[in-house]
Amino acid sequence: MIIDIHGHYTTEPQALLAFRDKQLAGLADPMRKPATNELGITDEQLVKSVEPQMKLQKERGSDLTIFSPRAAGMAHHVGSEATGIEWSRMSNDLIHRICTLLPDNFAPVGQLPQHPGVSPKNCVPELERLAKLGFVGVNLNPDPAGGYWTDPPLTDKWWYPLYEKLCELDMTAMIHVSSSCNPNFHYTGAHYINGDTTAFMQLIQGNLFKDFPALRFVIPHGGGAVPFHWGRYRGLAQEMKKPLLGEHLLRNVFFDTCVYHYPGIELMSKVIPIDNILFASEMLGAVKGIDPETGHCYDDTKRYIDQLRTLSETDRHKIFEGNARRVYPRLDKRLGKKT
Repeated sequence: MIIDIHGHYTTEPQALLAFRDKQLAGLADPMRKPATNELGITDEQLVKSVEPQMKLQKERGSDLTIFSPRAAGMAHHVGSEATGIEWSRMSNDLIHRICTLLPDNFAPVGQLPQHPGVSPKNCVPELERLAKLGFVGVNLNPDPAGGYWTDPPLTDKWWYPLYEKLCELDMTAMIHVSSSCNPNFHYTGAHYINGDTTAFMQLIQGNLFKDFPALRFVIPHGGGAVPFHWGRYRGLAQEMKKPLLGEHLLRNVFFDTCVYHYPGIELMSKVIPIDNILFASEMLGAVKGIDPETGHCYDDTKRYIDQLRTLSETDRHKIFEGNARRVYPRLDKRLGKKT
């Protein structure tokens, strides 16, 4: 089975986007607030909206996508905590409906109603609701300020109530920033990669997994700069008198393959242990064009993994399926119910 662990709902019906526009406009002018949070989106419209993803699944040879709301759309820095809670519930409910309608194609991951300066423990009610709905994980934004990093680092006890609940519910978190409101950082080209790299360094500096040995994080986009600078991070950890990275982080931290060229995937497979690599494409996401050097879409990442001659069939199975089932145990149970 080919499991893509990183997909976003980037083809939402216009009704959802129109609601969001009215919701935010209503903060300045109450007369412009939406009259209702009933979107009127039918099941047929939802299925129609994800036909592009299903078409590419079939063409590229993947079976199941772990599916979450549009990452940039989370926009935790926009609006108020109250509007964020409403927006998160609405976005998550659409994901739930899609994954219920199309369980062979999609498994649900949710967004959290984070807000800058607001304790992450306020996200616990939505996390509990998602667990009851069968979600297999959530996206966790290490920078709700949208490029200004005003909240404490991920290793700070500020985050502990959320981590406690993630462990209790056996849910996995992908560390994923949202849109950037800092003009210095393009959101997909800089802020996303900054977020991945920064999160990894924060985890090196702390001792989070001594307190939470069952906590599981996925760092997307190949881990940002991490694989290319693996020697730097090993050396920094050594200077800080931390354990070797395999013991310090790699029992709890994993990386996906949203890397859009073969040399990057090849490097990743040589540097990062195979047990810590999960197949993903971010389809339809940051880069949708065709690579003129290959004639294929940049985000057809399965093609790059297929070209890795150094992989054994056992290792290939781990990247495509085995690691996903292990890192997302709620997904494994969900698939087990189907079989």
